[in-house]
Amino acid sequence: MIGRAPVPLRGAIAGAALIALCVVPARAETIRVEISKLVFTPAQISAHVGDTIEWVNADVVAHTATARSKDFDVMIAPNKTTRQALNKAGVFDFFCRFHPNMTGHIDVAAK
Repeated sequence: MIGRAPVPLRGAIAGAALIALCVVPARAETIRVEISKLVFTPAQISAHVGDTIEWVNADVVAHTATARSKDFDVMIAPNKTTRQALNKAGVFDFFCRFHPNMTGHIDVAAK
């Protein structure tokens, strides 16, 4: 049989192709953080690059989610929702510029 791979090799190639078809790419997630009574909930967040944080402000005053590293600064109006895509891996401590006692932490892993 000139030009054809031996049967075990053809089986291995077909098996590898089948495995490649079964691998499902990771889907981006939306992580909801509610702000109520001057508290971020949850305050500790684990995420991946490509995920989105949905900041939901249930308070009657504006807040921010501001990274101490200055990597992001999100304004969240009273009784509004704002979204922020996570484009960079790293560890980010954040706070509200208007209410510095409001703090949180995001750990963003690379995909």
